[in-house]
Amino acid sequence: MSERQRLELQLSLECDGWPEEATLETLATRVLETAAVHLARETEQPFADDPVEISLVFTDDDAIRAINAEWRQQDKPTNVLSFPAYPIAPGDEPGPMLGDIILALETLQREALDLGKPFEDHLIHLLVHGFLHLFGYDHMTDAEAEVMEGLEIRILAELGLDDPYGDHSQNDN
Repeated sequence: MSERQRLELQLSLECDGWPEEATLETLATRVLETAAVHLARETEQPFADDPVEISLVFTDDDAIRAINAEWRQQDKPTNVLSFPAYPIAPGDEPGPMLGDIILALETLQREALDLGKPFEDHLIHLLVHGFLHLFGYDHMTDAEAEVMEGLEIRILAELGLDDPYGDHSQNDN
């Protein structure tokens, strides 16, 4: 396995207020490649030899609320939604298209402010969180949450960030 996984990111900025596309692409590439390498190393998660595509959508609360209502029957905005392109379980090799990660600007801004952390740090956390969902990780049960949050904490530490679950958990997807 190479030190850097081969990820192809497709970015879509659907509203104003996000950092510039080039800034988001640089940040997301660094974060998701670190997460992919960490996941492969720690869990022996196989990774395809060919590039894996991930779609990143940077949108607003109104758009994510509509998506959340349609796909999860929850008529409210949320911070991040992930949609795997194909069913995948932890430990499965990903296909050529991993899936979509959709993030909501206003919710991320509100949560970062409420948590007293920089917006970029919160965005990094939710990119990692959404990425793990694409690999089949979830937090519907305590056991699943323990595994997923443990991975998040270790990946974020590798990125130089503190444990986001030290006092609270804000993810509801």
